[in-house]
Amino acid sequence: MAKVYPQAPSSSPLSSSSSLATSPYLSSKQECFTIWMKSLVYNSHGCTAYNSKGEIVYRVDNYDKKCSSQVYLMDIRGNVLFAIQRKKLRVFGCWDGYNWDFSKKQRWFRVTRKRGMLHVDLEFDQRYKIVKSGGKFGFKIVNLDQDGALVAEIKRKQTATGVDLGDDVFTLTVEPNINQSLIMAIVMVHGLIHHQL
Repeated sequence: MAKVYPQAPSSSPLSSSSSLATSPYLSSKQECFTIWMKSLVYNSHGCTAYNSKGEIVYRVDNYDKKCSSQVYLMDIRGNVLFAIQRKKLRVFGCWDGYNWDFSKKQRWFRVTRKRGMLHVDLEFDQRYKIVKSGGKFGFKIVNLDQDGALVAEIKRKQTATGVDLGDDVFTLTVEPNINQSLIMAIVMVHGLIHHQL
């Protein structure tokens, strides 16, 4: 595994005025992240995401309690990229993800449970679905508008010899031309729903 050390990303965080096409979190090649479902803040819940170079890229520090109804996805500098809020609607409720810039909140996605599956409705007219895959906490995010094309996949991280690193360490693979911060926000919702965060 690459050396893990904090370093700020070279580009600015995603703002509500930018489009996904110009996002600094968009890559023309497949990207892999290591997600550790632990906060770097002592005695706090949350998670930390590292890129393939071992640099901290995203973090969530859930100070209040585990499975809070509102969390913030931040970059290494503490800039809020997405605010994630639980909404109680009718029987099941939903989770809303807001692109955040402190002057206004713009909702970018909503996660709802339909027939036991998690569906993601994006504000730019795309629909994703979260499909179980590869063990207890593994899953894939697929694009329903592109015949189920793979968007991202998360599974337990293994060493080169195939040994699992634990129940709280995952590998997230994001396909090319997909906004990585958006996928990370969706992964956070999945973690909140399944009491991992």
